[in-house]
Amino acid sequence: MKYARIAVKNVLRNKFRTIMTIAGITFALIAFLAVRTVVTSWASAVDHAAKDRLGTRHKVTFVMQLPRKYVDDIRAVPGVKAATWANWFGAKNPNNEQEFFASMAVDVPSFLEVYKEISLTPDEIAAWKGNKRAAVIGDVLARKFGWKIGQKVTLMGTIFPGDWEFEIAGIYKTTARSMDRSSFFFHWDYLNDSLRPELKDRVGWVASRVDDPEKGAQIARSIDKIFDERDIQTVTMSEKAMQQSFLGMFGTILKALNVVSVVILLIMMLIIGNTIAMGVRERTNEYGMMRAIGFRPAHIAGFVLGESAFVGLLGGLIGLGLGFMFVNFGIGKFLEENMGGFFPFFRVAPITAAFALGGAVLLGAVAGLLPAARAARLDVVQSIRKIG
Repeated sequence: MKYARIAVKNVLRNKFRTIMTIAGITFALIAFLAVRTVVTSWASAVDHAAKDRLGTRHKVTFVMQLPRKYVDDIRAVPGVKAATWANWFGAKNPNNEQEFFASMAVDVPSFLEVYKEISLTPDEIAAWKGNKRAAVIGDVLARKFGWKIGQKVTLMGTIFPGDWEFEIAGIYKTTARSMDRSSFFFHWDYLNDSLRPELKDRVGWVASRVDDPEKGAQIARSIDKIFDERDIQTVTMSEKAMQQSFLGMFGTILKALNVVSVVILLIMMLIIGNTIAMGVRERTNEYGMMRAIGFRPAHIAGFVLGESAFVGLLGGLIGLGLGFMFVNFGIGKFLEENMGGFFPFFRVAPITAAFALGGAVLLGAVAGLLPAARAARLDVVQSIRKIG
């Protein structure tokens, strides 16, 4: 314990340099937490995808639609216990056109059966089902726009031009991190009834629940086999696979962010290493005196490594605390409200926090290895003669 106190006191001898070093570590750690949380949150839809849910879309692309009657064919496949459908609507709030949010036309009864993680009260469900112009919105979206239950809102159509009037029937919450809390869901019939005859009865995709997740791949093949000989073929996959295919489009970005996070840690290590090396040079005379009165090279190396690890720990704790507040209550809240489709749950994961703090201490110790080795090899006579 005496050795540890000596190492800690050495850190505090040059307070200004120590403060600046810890500030550098803190900013590096905040940047690391933000970057890593982007990666983990972006992939959370994959990690928390429902294991018993399949998605069926047009074989060529998401953009092309399927006939509505395909839903009935999918429901008849053995192993499928429920199926629903949806169309991407792509509307904007005319009072705030710059704010993006997901808007979808869904079949309300089957939608609630397939997506059980959407939480609404019985009264909200009844109000949604009983009014063709009714819609439900996520709690995040409700806070952003200040919308309330019972309020009438008008959206400006983009894919389907025009002014569309709705009444907010409910504000949903979710029981799964993979579900966006800033979406706008309304009746598919409302949309379908307003379309030209040649555009009616088309769906964007079909989501289905299976009775045995272990047979999901087999059921997916059975679904696609039904439509192999038809004019429009399908591709069916698990919800996790569908999310992975979507994230695949951003694979380069995710790889780049992983590289950036590593670079940030290396910069942090260099900051600590430079500070410790300067301290060792300044205390060469002292280390020589310590060797002369009986301290061994291992003791000198231990002081340096302890000082380096303590700087890493102190910077890590401060950086973790500030980074947690910055990510969870700063950019996290903003991204959930404005980019809920990509980041439905933007929070620092416990494993990321543990890795950041452990990495700060470990890299602090690693940064001190070279200065510690040099201090341990100091010549006693030459060190005592050296001043400053």
